[in-house]
Amino acid sequence: MITKITGTPVDASGDALTLAVGAFEYEILIPEFARRYVQEQIGKEISLHTIEYLEGNPMQGRMTPRLIGFLSAIEREFFELFCQVDGVGVKKALRAMVRPVEEVAQLIEDQDTKGLSGLPGVGPATSERIVAKLRRKVPKFALLVGREAIDGAEIPRDVVSEAFEVLRALGHSESEARRLLDEAMTKKKKFKDVEALLHTVYEQRQN
Repeated sequence: MITKITGTPVDASGDALTLAVGAFEYEILIPEFARRYVQEQIGKEISLHTIEYLEGNPMQGRMTPRLIGFLSAIEREFFELFCQVDGVGVKKALRAMVRPVEEVAQLIEDQDTKGLSGLPGVGPATSERIVAKLRRKVPKFALLVGREAIDGAEIPRDVVSEAFEVLRALGHSESEARRLLDEAMTKKKKFKDVEALLHTVYEQRQN
């Protein structure tokens, strides 16, 4: 199974990306929010976290292997959760992901079924199922809302997610863990790992 691929984007139009890897070119399906980023990286080397699946009708023996690419492992994790909702599946999830993972997760956490219904292919009934199945599973994804908007705070998304889980394991409530991380982000530091971020969190609590 291919879980990560590194190469140079050749084209990113529609819902597919052509990625050159050595002598080969791979067609990788990508959600719209990721395509907008990849378009700006044409000709530059990038890495994508991937999911493999088979598309087609097994009864007819026509199964085509497909790759779906994401900008980070945590975005891939969210997509896999999203696909578990009854009536969603891979194709509908790909079509729906026109907004960043953080924003979709926030809609789910807020139980904003009207906002979710505005996503392509997601109607009122599906949005209700999404909220019912995922609202308790998305806090760590919603936590990432607005991280990239903080100038100078270059923090890998997975680091923030892991730090959130550590704070929860240490007994902090979701709201308190989020507040502590939000305060740490205002320092505009570069946190290379979870330990560095947590050090700043507890340093500020002592002040």
